[in-house]
Amino acid sequence: MENFVASVRLAEAALRDLFEPTPLQRNDHLSAKYGADIWLKREDLTPVRSYKLRGAFNAMRKLVQPGAPGHFVCASAGNHAQGVAYACRHFGARGTIFMPITTPGQKIDKTRMFGGDAIEIVLKGDYFDQTLAAAQAFCTEQGAQFLSPFDAPDVIEGQATVGLEMLAQLGRAPDLVVLPVGGGGLSAGVTKLLATEAPGTRFAFAEPLGGASLKAALQAGAPVALPAVDSFVDGAAVARIGALPFEALQRFTPADVYLAPEDRICRTMLEMLNTEGVVLEPAGALALDVLGDLGDLTGKTVVAVCSGGNFDFERLPEVKERAQRFQGVKKYFVLRMPQRPGALRDFLDLLGPNDDIARFEYLKKSARNFGSVLIGIETSDPANLITLMARLDKSGFAYRDITNDGILSELLV
Repeated sequence: MENFVASVRLAEAALRDLFEPTPLQRNDHLSAKYGADIWLKREDLTPVRSYKLRGAFNAMRKLVQPGAPGHFVCASAGNHAQGVAYACRHFGARGTIFMPITTPGQKIDKTRMFGGDAIEIVLKGDYFDQTLAAAQAFCTEQGAQFLSPFDAPDVIEGQATVGLEMLAQLGRAPDLVVLPVGGGGLSAGVTKLLATEAPGTRFAFAEPLGGASLKAALQAGAPVALPAVDSFVDGAAVARIGALPFEALQRFTPADVYLAPEDRICRTMLEMLNTEGVVLEPAGALALDVLGDLGDLTGKTVVAVCSGGNFDFERLPEVKERAQRFQGVKKYFVLRMPQRPGALRDFLDLLGPNDDIARFEYLKKSARNFGSVLIGIETSDPANLITLMARLDKSGFAYRDITNDGILSELLV
């Protein structure tokens, strides 16, 4: 452990060639909300807007030789790719970055911007597993060095610099540190460092509900592959936690891991954007989203790591939609509408003063007596929609609430 701490200190000193320590900011809004002393470690403010640069840089600095910077390869659709690209340009190394064909153009463009002429982007595979296999095969053929996003000692060491900065900036050991988990590199590094430097600090881990690889591993006693992963929280949607990170995290229990529903994460993202002006990607909001699940935080000093802010604003309508659904102020119905004059007016008369039609579409209109209508309703209070459904029942309208029906909602909405 002494060697690990010393290595992390060297890594942090080397990082200063790239950027100053990311801010540790006390958040008045969240502190008042939870009656605690809440601090945010703003990893969304690194040059590539995520902590991934730390691990990529640290791994690369140990491999680059004077006069022979080398050839590095990674597979990533987001933050790791951008970190590797930035580090390649810094060291003057050659980089080949494999990304899925389905990667949004915005992420490809940002990776290219960070890497410049130092990198080549290869689009391969519809799914990440295919992309990863292609990258590893390329490494073997070319004799290049593969850079793992989380399952490598030097990467974990680099991510641990987050904890070192945090302690120096706070000036004391926090009571609790809340860490987002994807592949586990960040959590492994920070917990390993603080076990020595702040042994009294407790930890809580935040995972997306649709990608709880750490919780599954702790329950099984070893890393396991999840049968399916919800890709919405793309920065933390990992089917299997890394083997090396799990070695560092296996001392914790499943009760230390808190699961964040994807729709609730959207509410947290909007809250931070609208209240604090902080732009977070879904994975970057994980640690903040679970604060309300951690029990009584009154009087405690809590540090939550905001892991990234690479958010494409084209996704904002989806985030708003999912947040509204979680809050219960937006619902979708399939309504059986009588095919007669005045039927629509009868339905409109059932709406309350704060109910707004956000979607109206005939799914099936024919010469029959009834037609199927898809209708979306937004309102200001969840109770308004409960009242609306009671009015529909009383008036004899046949309807089905499909808001939380995953298959129908995805097909129709």
